[in-house]
Amino acid sequence: MRSDTLEVRTGGQARVQDLTHQCAQFVSGEQDGLLSVFVPHATAGVAILETGAGSDDDLLATIDQLLPRDNRWQHRHGSEGHGRDHVLPAFIAPSITVPVLGGRVQLGTWQSICLVDTNVDNAVRTVRLSFLAG
Repeated sequence: MRSDTLEVRTGGQARVQDLTHQCAQFVSGEQDGLLSVFVPHATAGVAILETGAGSDDDLLATIDQLLPRDNRWQHRHGSEGHGRDHVLPAFIAPSITVPVLGGRVQLGTWQSICLVDTNVDNAVRTVRLSFLAG
């Protein structure tokens, strides 16, 4: 297995960050296998979705509706509503696996690999990419 990390700056607001290009570069030159994308944080997740057509904003709006940023959460350190960020990985998993054939990630036409980060208290994230040859 080959593995490396990316440092992603998400800033001080909720964000969907497209990682597809970095993932494609990571597996370029490989043959067949599996790409694992993992975010080792308790308040972020990884998702496959369409970006650039509003779906990323729709996802963040839906998260705000399902998990409001207010003081209802028992986990209360950090900014107001930070407890909801700790619930996020139960809805958007911290990892995904994508097939790779001939050194290319096998995504559908409109699919992108994205980091989903609603934690405004942590502006820098680590994402681990791992390739397992098959």
